[in-house]
Amino acid sequence: MELKAKQIAEVLEGRVDGDPEVSVKTFARIESGKPGAICFFANPKYEKYVYTSNASIILVNETFVPQQPVSATLVRVKDAYSAVAALLDYVTARKKAYKRYRGRYSVIKWSSRLGQKVYVGEQCYIGEHTKVGSYTKIYPQVYIGDNVTIGEYCVFYPGVKIASGTVIGNHVILQPGVVIGGEGFGFAPLPDGSYKKIAHTGNVIIEDDVEIQANTTVDRSQMGSTIVRKGAKIDNLCQVAHNVEIGENTVLCAQTGIAGSTKVGRSCTLAGQVGVVGHLQIADHTTVAAKSSVIKSVTEEGQILQGNPGFDHKEFLRAYVRFRQSGRDNKK
Repeated sequence: MELKAKQIAEVLEGRVDGDPEVSVKTFARIESGKPGAICFFANPKYEKYVYTSNASIILVNETFVPQQPVSATLVRVKDAYSAVAALLDYVTARKKAYKRYRGRYSVIKWSSRLGQKVYVGEQCYIGEHTKVGSYTKIYPQVYIGDNVTIGEYCVFYPGVKIASGTVIGNHVILQPGVVIGGEGFGFAPLPDGSYKKIAHTGNVIIEDDVEIQANTTVDRSQMGSTIVRKGAKIDNLCQVAHNVEIGENTVLCAQTGIAGSTKVGRSCTLAGQVGVVGHLQIADHTTVAAKSSVIKSVTEEGQILQGNPGFDHKEFLRAYVRFRQSGRDNKK
C-alpha cells in the first residue's frame, strides 16, 4: 500500500492538518511509529506519543487540540478509532484480487454449485448439493458438508469445519479452527446410571456480517435451528450450545459458554469467561462482566451484571466494598 494524506482524508471524509502530499506504506502503533507509517490516536493516555512519534501521519479526532508541537501530519476525523478500522478495510479491499481457483487435492462434489470467482484452497472438501456464493474465499483444509448454503464474500480460514445443513449468510468470517454444526451435548440418563445419546437433527443458521474467532464451536440444534443473528461477533474459544439464539450485534468475548436453548438478545455484551445456564432469556442491551455467571433470565433491558451469580453491577460494587471492609476488620 502507498497512500497520501490527502487520499486518506478523502476516504475517511476528514481533513488534513499538515502536508497533504506526505505518503505512508504501513500501519503502526502510535508508541512505535516510524517514518512511512500511519498511526492513530484515540485514547487520552497515549497523548504523549503524539508529540514524540516519528510516524508520517497520525489519525486524530477532529476535536483534538495539541498541547505541544507535532511533527507528523494529522488527518482529523470524527472518530479516530472507527476511522482506522475503515482505512484497514479500504486497504484490504484494494489488495484483495478475487479470482477463481481450485486447489490441488481438493474434493468438490459434482452436485455442488459455486458462484463467480470462488477461491478454494488446497485439500478442501465440499459435499453434495452445497451452494457457495460468489467471491467467497475458502482457505486450505476446510471441510464443508452436504446441503450447506453459503452466501457471498465470505472468508473461511484454514481448518474450519461446517457440518451438513448449515446456512451461512453474506460477509461471514470464520477464523481458523471454528466448528459449525457439530452435535450438541445431549444425553438422556438411564435407570442404570448410564446415558443414551440424543440425536441432533437440526442445523445452524448464521446470518450476514457475523465474525467468529478461532476455535469457537456452534452446535447444531436437536430440532429446529441454532441461530447467530446478523452482525454478531464471537471471540476465540467460545461455546454456543444447541438451540441457542445469539441476538443481532451481540458480542461474546473469549471463553464464554452458553448452555442449550438460551436466547441472548440484541446488542448484548458477554465479557470473557462468562457462563450462562440453559433455557434462559437475556434481554436486549444486557452487559455481563468478565468471569460472571447468569443463572436466571434477565428481563429488564440495559442491565449490567457482575458476580457469581451475576447481579446488578452497582450493588456488586457496594457489596465488594463491604467485603473488603470486613476483611480489614477481621485482621485487627
